[in-house]
Amino acid sequence: MRTISYIPKLVCTAVVILLCPLLSYGQHSPEKKYQQDPVKYDTTTKLFKTAYLPKAPVKAPNIVIIMLDDVGFSTAGSFGGLAETPVFDSLAKNGLKYTNFHTTALCAPSRAALLTGRNHHSVHMGHFTETAFDAAGYDSYMPFEKATIAEVLRENGYNTFAVGKWHLTPLADRTAAGPFNRWPTGRGFDRFYGFLESATDQYYPVLWEGITRARVDTGKGTHLTTMLADRAIDYIRNQHKANPQKPFFLYFTPGAVHSPLQTDKQWIDKYKGKFDMGWDKYRELVLANQKRLGVVPAYVTLPPRNEKIAPWESLSADEKKVMARAMEAHAGFLSQTDHEIGRVINYLKQIGQLENSVVMVIIGDNGATKYTADIPGVPEGMEKASHEERVKAALENIDQIGRKNFKGDIPLGWTQATNAPFKLWKGDANAEGGTHNPMILYAPGFIKENGGIRNQYVHLIDVWPTVMELIKAKVPASVNGYQQAPVEGTSFVYTLNDPAAKDRHTLQYYESGASRALYKDGWKVEAYHHQGQSYLKDTWELYDMQHDFNEHFNLAAKYPEKVKELRTWFEIEAKKYHVYPLHDSWFPANKYLQISDSREKEAQEDE
Repeated sequence: MRTISYIPKLVCTAVVILLCPLLSYGQHSPEKKYQQDPVKYDTTTKLFKTAYLPKAPVKAPNIVIIMLDDVGFSTAGSFGGLAETPVFDSLAKNGLKYTNFHTTALCAPSRAALLTGRNHHSVHMGHFTETAFDAAGYDSYMPFEKATIAEVLRENGYNTFAVGKWHLTPLADRTAAGPFNRWPTGRGFDRFYGFLESATDQYYPVLWEGITRARVDTGKGTHLTTMLADRAIDYIRNQHKANPQKPFFLYFTPGAVHSPLQTDKQWIDKYKGKFDMGWDKYRELVLANQKRLGVVPAYVTLPPRNEKIAPWESLSADEKKVMARAMEAHAGFLSQTDHEIGRVINYLKQIGQLENSVVMVIIGDNGATKYTADIPGVPEGMEKASHEERVKAALENIDQIGRKNFKGDIPLGWTQATNAPFKLWKGDANAEGGTHNPMILYAPGFIKENGGIRNQYVHLIDVWPTVMELIKAKVPASVNGYQQAPVEGTSFVYTLNDPAAKDRHTLQYYESGASRALYKDGWKVEAYHHQGQSYLKDTWELYDMQHDFNEHFNLAAKYPEKVKELRTWFEIEAKKYHVYPLHDSWFPANKYLQISDSREKEAQEDE
């Protein structure tokens, strides 16, 4: 009898397994119901309307969201940096710059927040997909009850394209065997061309098209960002030829400027000698630029050089050459990315769609990275060599820094410089250096002021509701059969034509690697977590963000009651969005687990 009693359960389980991929993968399209009497209905005199999927309104705007990777606040020329970004500059000149825009401090959590309009723990992406563990905020299985912007736009008559970095598919699902319902094409994107990991090689990338491994001709020496721009243009071209009236959503996310730092030679040569002044002088120059451009307040001063960074003038002549070359490559990488994005923007202009588009450029999914080598360009196997020997080897290898076989990144001195005027870096969710990134909004159909500055507090989770308000989208109560939970962000459409508008996003928590913060009504409490230490021993600091843009003055001792109040709010938000249990490392427990992928070895075998 026991065997018989289990049969219905097995059958039910099998049915659920078979149906779940269909429910999550297919676009919601129920059977059409007809009211007319089939006997009296005359098909020769009545028009039969075949289309019963939703259609977008006439001239509905295209949506283009571009997110870069690991770019510090003061890297791009648009926000005072010394890397030339003429395309970004043009979009900003004809749109708006948002100077108080925030991310989550880490790449996968930032992307989850952007795409869902919910906090990253709320959609189970507290860490990387590779470091997920079995807790509601961290298992990396983004719930279908919290639809992506692509899923909702598709239900409003849009085509949807994802090109570039994804990094949101659970590790166990990230093979050719699937399941595929949490791949981009399972989360609302009609087309996907890109990589699933946190990074891939810029010349020997591992790429997927849809759910199929893409063939990449590495012999051509084409840079990944060029490949991605080509494919984005192809997707738009094909759709526009088939139905020029149908709007599209393009989510364009190149790997730039995440490591490996690799770019075409001409872009490095463009900056030859331009960073010989060093990282200390760089910070001074860009701060002056930022004040002139109005992207930081006039009162701002630089935080002290981090204790891990040597003064530029203390470096030897050989060290300076190596360090300057790394920054030349870094700036070149960003300029090349700006150029390739420009190709996509120019194509929209050629087909007459740019003026009917909303383009959002988020310059970095977090601040500049702190995970760098101390000396770029040192060959493998020299870990035990002396400092002088490694500098000598790097100098001999200097022409390879930033080129095809380079595996590193810019050194820490440059990452602090490119994060000016903030302290700390990527991964530090407590500090503005981890969470404060530039954003440009180009929306000619909605913005009356060109070249304006907006200082209102905005977070990644606000993008989703902003887009929905702009296009007057209908947000379904159910998407693909899943009842939808509320969106957690706040639309910032109210800021578009009112630079003095009062902030509407007034409460926001942050957490990454147990470092955490809570922003409320212009005040911020934050605690930096030292790995291995009990988080209960972390010290909380207090900042008045309305008068202290880059967290210079810790007011915790002066206002202990405010610290207590905001810490109470953090606990409320943390429990609401599944921040606990805290885990103080986002690196894989298995040190051999790769969180990036490359075809370099097989490409070499093909030669």
